[in-house]
Amino acid sequence: MPQLNRRAWLQRAGLASALFATGRFAYAAPTQRFEVPAFLLENGVVRLTSNENPYGPSENIKLAMQKAMQDGFRYPYQFYQPLIQKIAEKEGVPANCILLTSGSNEGLRVAGLTYGLHGGEILTAMPTYDALMTYAEEIGAYINAVPLDETMSFDLEEIEKRINTNTRLVFLCNPNNPSGTLLNPQRVKDFCETASDRTMVFSDEAYYDYIAEPNYPSMVYLVKEGKNVIISKTFSKVYGMAGVRVGYLIARPDIIERMSPKVMGYVNVMGIFGAMAALEDKTFYQFSLKKNAEAREHIYQVCKDLKLEYVPSHANFVFIKTGRPIQSVQQDMQKQGVLVGRPFPPMMNWCRVSTSTMEDMKVWESAMRKVFA
Repeated sequence: MPQLNRRAWLQRAGLASALFATGRFAYAAPTQRFEVPAFLLENGVVRLTSNENPYGPSENIKLAMQKAMQDGFRYPYQFYQPLIQKIAEKEGVPANCILLTSGSNEGLRVAGLTYGLHGGEILTAMPTYDALMTYAEEIGAYINAVPLDETMSFDLEEIEKRINTNTRLVFLCNPNNPSGTLLNPQRVKDFCETASDRTMVFSDEAYYDYIAEPNYPSMVYLVKEGKNVIISKTFSKVYGMAGVRVGYLIARPDIIERMSPKVMGYVNVMGIFGAMAALEDKTFYQFSLKKNAEAREHIYQVCKDLKLEYVPSHANFVFIKTGRPIQSVQQDMQKQGVLVGRPFPPMMNWCRVSTSTMEDMKVWESAMRKVFA
């Protein structure tokens, strides 16, 4: 991807200069969600919209969930501790640093509720995964969002400049969704160490498992140091359990205690036992990573053939510059039986494509060659 200076990148992203006249970048959530016609869902449409792992859950996970159904009549909280302990061991933190949530989305919303009430300011970049921000905005938070930098990564320098006495939380998504970019490891460590002395830092690491860079740091080490840091992780992606809804937050015990009463759902019994089996299933974990890498490379090659710009990804999706309004791309691809990602304002001429099986990717390729012929 060619390097662009900031002005050129903003022009290419389609941002109006008026948005920057005050020096503050107003957050704008998507105004319309793309509705999937019911008939398409019933007729074998290829769905590349939600960054799901099409190979999961593994057989071991399914067997564990099936066995757990015998306890489906029981309330799930009595089964929490074994899973919490397994997660704590995996992350290298005490068990009281873990909060189970119904997918990482609930964790994002719990944090948004905790730190966004009474007009609290939340700092982030745009576009990114906005579940925390949209929920916080609903309960009165002010969202202060800066554009991604010229590499389509979080502009940590600009975010750091904007931290002020009203800032309740800084939200990072790394790797970022939808761009798939990964922050420089030393830079993100330096930023989180410094920023967490001034406010709460939230690191969304939903796609952390896909990072191939050796020894890339999770921000969990800052929790161990007692910093003001919250990390979210999920079983939805590499473990293939998006439909089961199991996620968790990692933070200091006092922060977990503050957020815990705001959890509104329970992880169900089947999800608990499925997640425990997932943590043991190393073979499926490696298989998922391998298959994702193959599909991602296929997307790159098709983009090169069609001369479409794309962002090299550290996740299970690729962000592609189509040069056309995303709504028209969605409609044209839908006619070919393929669903692709939703709009990510302000980058309305870009399209996020999730990886899937190679069979699905070949259908996507055929559709792309017709739509972009």
